[in-house]
Amino acid sequence: MGCESSKLASCCWTGESGPIHEAQNPDEEKNEVSDSPAFCEFTFEQLRIATSAFAVENIVSEHGEKAPNVVYKGKLENQKPVAVKRFNRSAWPDSRQFLEEARAVGQLRNNRLANLLGCCCEGDERLLVAEFMPKETLAKHLFHWDTQPMKWAMRLRVALYIAQALEYCTGKGRALYHDLNAYRILFGEDGDPRLSCFGLMKNSRDGKSYSTNLAFTPPEYLRTGRITPESVIFSFGTLLLDLLSGKHIPPSHALDLIKDRNLEMLTDSCLEGQFSTDDGTELVRIASRCLQYEPRERPNLKSLISALYPLQKETEVPSQVLMGISSDGETMPLSPLGEACLKTDLTAIHEILEALGYKDDGGAATELSFQMWTDQMLETLNSKKKGDVAFKNKDFSAAIECYTQFIDVGTMASPTVFVRRSLSYLMSDMPQEALNDTVQAQVISPVWHIASYLQAASLFTLGRENEAQITLREAAILEEEKNASS
Repeated sequence: MGCESSKLASCCWTGESGPIHEAQNPDEEKNEVSDSPAFCEFTFEQLRIATSAFAVENIVSEHGEKAPNVVYKGKLENQKPVAVKRFNRSAWPDSRQFLEEARAVGQLRNNRLANLLGCCCEGDERLLVAEFMPKETLAKHLFHWDTQPMKWAMRLRVALYIAQALEYCTGKGRALYHDLNAYRILFGEDGDPRLSCFGLMKNSRDGKSYSTNLAFTPPEYLRTGRITPESVIFSFGTLLLDLLSGKHIPPSHALDLIKDRNLEMLTDSCLEGQFSTDDGTELVRIASRCLQYEPRERPNLKSLISALYPLQKETEVPSQVLMGISSDGETMPLSPLGEACLKTDLTAIHEILEALGYKDDGGAATELSFQMWTDQMLETLNSKKKGDVAFKNKDFSAAIECYTQFIDVGTMASPTVFVRRSLSYLMSDMPQEALNDTVQAQVISPVWHIASYLQAASLFTLGRENEAQITLREAAILEEEKNASS
């Protein structure tokens, strides 16, 4: 099945106790970065707005009972995408301990990490804010791939980059990484693998956090209930098994296969023809050394990096090419509304919004059934209708006044009204007010591409070109996803 598996099965397996061959790293890459924003403390309100009130649509991962928390995709006021981890209220009862941990992790800055940008500690709320990695997890690309399996060269790159990340953290005094696994490895826009900074934080009040299946847990953790730097090496060994096999194989089973020289069962059949017998044997050997029962018999990170470095293939090929993902520099085709927002052609935007009406507005579709509720409700709906007439007739001052009356009552939440008032503000040379309205529309409807497009137009008008381009691209992606689903 696997590439040259029969050769691997009969080749030079030298046992589990031999040392890892250490090759000199000829490059000694400098991966520490200084242009990433400094760690800061956010208010809960800032993060509530960033995640559209912690909307379900923005959830990117959830964890279970031992470490109950949810990670959301969010967007800061400067349009920077972030991952926001919100802990369960029972976690981190000691606010001082939480802040100390977060600040310590927040000092790390390295391009092998999805870096921690900030935190929030208000009342019972405990949140972390990290760089957002848009290209999914290693688990997704390794175990649940849709179009193509991960190539051998990319798997080796993942192994090296994560070892480098762990070595950097160790050198900065953060040698413990909790529950290293394929879900903790993320891919950035450029396709490069990054280690999530969340695993550097304790996930519970006593620091005894290891939420993985017991079959994958370091032996010493089962004995003592605590992890050590050597425990992280054991987890790295399970990660190497994942990369080799394309499956999550319990270490004890993998070691039995290695001992019996049954490596064909250990190797991903999708890798056939992609690597040599020597390279395959060396990776198996490195993994088995990491999985030694006694912690002192496992290699250190420097020797792991030296052993992994000469195995690297296609080093000149960018990660996004190896991964088969699109480059951020590629131009995404824009719809007529996208083109109009790119050019800040307000007249064209008006025509499109007028033609769209309230088609995407779930709340407005039922308004007729509410018209006879009360005189106040009738007056509120009349304010909206007067605003619609003024908007159609391009009387934007009147439209702002009428829509404001409708919004201030607060009986109905209509993203379309906020978007229409936003354009009315743009037409009235009030771009900051326009931007504020698009944020409110996104809070009501987080995945509505129209709100993102109008936000881009507002940012262009304010002269915030980079943020506008990012938002425009996000709007195009949301529109593409909506069209695909319908």
